[in-house]
Amino acid sequence: MAEQMNPNPKRFTIGYALLLKKQHSFIQDSLLHSARQRGIDLIKIHTDKPLLDQGPFDCVLHKLYGQDWRNQLQDYLVRNPNAIVIDFPDAIERLHNRISMLDVVSEIRILKDDQTASFGVPKQVVVYDPDKLKSKDPGLGLKFPVIAKPLVADGSEKSHKMLLIFDPEGFENLKTPTVLQEFVNHGGVIFKVYVVGKYVKCVKRKSLPDIDDEKLESLHGSLSFSQISNLTSDERNDDKYYKMMDSEEAAMPPVDLITNIACGLRKAMKLHLFNFDVIRDTRVGNRYLVIDINYFPGYAKMPGYESVLTDFFWDVLNKKEARSFNCETVLMKLVGNSGEDDEEA
Repeated sequence: MAEQMNPNPKRFTIGYALLLKKQHSFIQDSLLHSARQRGIDLIKIHTDKPLLDQGPFDCVLHKLYGQDWRNQLQDYLVRNPNAIVIDFPDAIERLHNRISMLDVVSEIRILKDDQTASFGVPKQVVVYDPDKLKSKDPGLGLKFPVIAKPLVADGSEKSHKMLLIFDPEGFENLKTPTVLQEFVNHGGVIFKVYVVGKYVKCVKRKSLPDIDDEKLESLHGSLSFSQISNLTSDERNDDKYYKMMDSEEAAMPPVDLITNIACGLRKAMKLHLFNFDVIRDTRVGNRYLVIDINYFPGYAKMPGYESVLTDFFWDVLNKKEARSFNCETVLMKLVGNSGEDDEEA
């Protein structure tokens, strides 16, 4: 059976360098088996040993950061010029800043012949000076409620601590730098879009409940996202909520729009493994807002992730779709030089 699925006698090796938590969630037996049937062996890279002493690998799949790891990748590519790296550290780093993360949405070029839906990002500002939070307009022109997020989005526990702020009192204990993002009522539903190369999958998830003006008058200070979930648990867990998740009120976004946004982000960011969160602005109707972008998300939560990732690995290794992974381009980007855009995978 394996020979039928992998007519090419050559086997490929992908070395993966992932933190322990990511290894446990992503490198599952089902994925290893799926890849093995296609002639692809996933091999653990030991981060306590030099990368040059391991392999050789046809591809390095990673989600590690830091200058030391960047240097190791660069040295490895000098020694192994035909190796592929997924993805470039410089490109990944852009998603570590919640401002530059969403700035990329403005770079997307989408055909304008479909006027049934539009997209953008919520209003947001970044605050570096804590004194600005004590000014007459601590919301800096944003309408309450606002979401306060750490500027750095590096996957750490600290970077996930977010607050919903209802009035100026909520800024009192806020630490800077922080990103303030205007909260948009979105029907309590968020759409998570997974991207694996050219593959795009949109799924529906529960989100924060809407807050109308009447409810806002009774809310003061700030609440963490977990507190908001507890505060509204009765409201969100009843039968009406789950029926709404399956109703037209929570209809999926237009497929073409989501696919075009995914393609645009992939080209603009030069990344192949990411997801982005989308909400529908209930005030406008068919206007969708990108509120977050994450590199190398929890793909194991995506139905059939094993076959999707295996197909992606196969395309990269065999069809050379990711032509931007050639050695010269990789070395340029690792050292931070800019050049002409590569042909998109």
